Amino acid sequence: MQEAQKQIRVMTVDDHPALREGIAAIVELQNDMVMVGEASNGAEAVAAFNNLRPDVTLMDLQMPGMGGIEAMAAIRKESRNARIIVLTTYDGDAQAAQAIKAGASGYLLKNTLRKQLLDTIRAVHAGQRYIPPEIAQEIAFHAADDPLSTREIDILKLVADGNANKAIAWQLSVAEDTVKAHLKSIFTKLDVNDRTRAVTTALRRGIITL
Repeated sequence: MQEAQKQIRVMTVDDHPALREGIAAIVELQNDMVMVGEASNGAEAVAAFNNLRPDVTLMDLQMPGMGGIEAMAAIRKESRNARIIVLTTYDGDAQAAQAIKAGASGYLLKNTLRKQLLDTIRAVHAGQRYIPPEIAQEIAFHAADDPLSTREIDILKLVADGNANKAIAWQLSVAEDTVKAHLKSIFTKLDVNDRTRAVTTALRRGIITL
């Protein structure tokens, strides 16, 4: 009984069952860890966290319904000491910064899980933080950037969906000149010259997702 109390209680949240099963298999091989539960989306994660109170939660970001950012915010609102590690395929600095702001203690890319998962769980459980050096560098590089406004992000998403300025203006109930002004601001903030580069840059950095 005393040995079980010392184990790190882990919960995993991801909409892909195969990934949850793979992580569980890795965790269960460790003497100092135990998998106590799992969830397939953000809403399930919040409910499961409240019931299980895991020591460390592994959280995907892109899930149907409530995503990882919203789930982290909800969990941290109820438990300020919740320790959450983001697991994602996206290495964009904007998304990483958003996750950290929402309360993530760690940030791992899924293609590095075999090498870094266990060490990161132990580090976060011990009160440390972990962000891959390359992502931390990108966050620092863009820290002084003027962020896109909510309306600019909405317009950029519509551009990414293939909408022309006139269609965007109609959908947002604004003048076409207003859309053009927002796009000019977006280009300046992202340091690009055209719509295509604006979309690709925003996708790479995690400002928008498809």
